Amino acid sequence: MAKKKVLIITYTEDNICIDTVSKFIRESGGEPIRFNVDRYPVYTNLSSIYQNGKWQIILNDGDQTHNLEDIVSVWNRRTFNLAADLKEMMAAEYLGPTIRELQRTLYGMVEALPCFHMERYSVYRRLDSKEEQLRMALKHGLLVPATCISNSPELAKKFINDIDVPVITKMQSSFAVYKEQEEHVVFTNEVSNDDLEDLDGLSLCPMTFQQKLGKKLELRVTIVGGKAFTFSIDSQQVANAQVDWRKEGAAMINDWQPYELPADIENKLLAFMDDYKLSYGAIDLILTPQDEYYFLEVNAAGEYFWLDKLCDHAISRQIADVLLRKKFLS
Repeated sequence: MAKKKVLIITYTEDNICIDTVSKFIRESGGEPIRFNVDRYPVYTNLSSIYQNGKWQIILNDGDQTHNLEDIVSVWNRRTFNLAADLKEMMAAEYLGPTIRELQRTLYGMVEALPCFHMERYSVYRRLDSKEEQLRMALKHGLLVPATCISNSPELAKKFINDIDVPVITKMQSSFAVYKEQEEHVVFTNEVSNDDLEDLDGLSLCPMTFQQKLGKKLELRVTIVGGKAFTFSIDSQQVANAQVDWRKEGAAMINDWQPYELPADIENKLLAFMDDYKLSYGAIDLILTPQDEYYFLEVNAAGEYFWLDKLCDHAISRQIADVLLRKKFLS
C-alpha cells in the first residue's frame, strides 16, 4: 500500500513542532513532504501542468521531486520569509512585482490541491477580520469585551470616555518596528491619559481599543480536529506581563498549567470552530475574577509547541492523525 503523503508548508527556521508532527506521521506509515517557502524559487521549483485530460502539480524541493496530486492533506503552517533568498539576487525595481507573482502562484496552486487542508489560504484571509471573529463569538454565546476599531481620534476618545473603564490598545496584525537596527515588537498596551490626549496620529493608521478586563487567568485553548487542549497562566504575578503575557513569554514558558474548561464554554468554542470550518485554532480567552470567560481571538496558525511539551505531545499527535485522515473532518 502506498504511503499517505502530507504536504507541510513552512520555512527553514520554523520550530520543533514540524519535526515532531513529521515523526508521528512517519510512525503511522505516512510520508511528510516539507516545503520551505524561503527557499522558493531560488532552490525549489513548483509547477502546475494540465495535459491530456490530467493535472499535475510538481514540487522539486532541491533534493527530490514530488507529485502533489495524490497527497492526502496540506498543513499550511507558515509562509514566513517567502522568497528570502531572492532578495539578494534581484534589482529592487523587480523584486516587489516578482514576490507578488510568487505569492499568487504559490497560494493559487496550493488552494487548488484537491485534498484536505489545514487550513486553506482563503480561510486564513477570512480570519484576518477580527471584527467577524468577535461577531461569530457573540453568535455562539461567548462574551467579548467592549471594542472600538477606528482611525477616528474623535470616535476613539468618545468610546473610551463612554465605557468609563481602563482600555487597552493593540494592532490587528502582528508586526515589529525596526529602529536603529533593533526590533521593537508591537504588544498590547494600556491607554494612558497622556495617550488619550495624543491620538492625532490615529487618523493615519487604525487601531483596536478594547475594554481592559480583570484577569484571574489567561487561557490558550488549542483545538485540533474537534479536540480541545486547554492551558492557563497567571500573568498577573509578573508586572511586565499583566497587560500582555507575551512580553515575558520566554521567562514564563514553564508557568503554564493544564486547565479543565467548563463543558458549556468548550461546546461554544467547538461550535464557533465548526461555523468557520476550522480544523485547527489557537484561541485566547480571559477568565475574569468574576469567573466569566471572555473570547479575544482565534489564530488558525497559532503557536502551540511550548504547550505540546506539557501534554506528552498530544497536540502534535492529534495534528498528525488529522492530516493522515484518521480524524475525519470536512
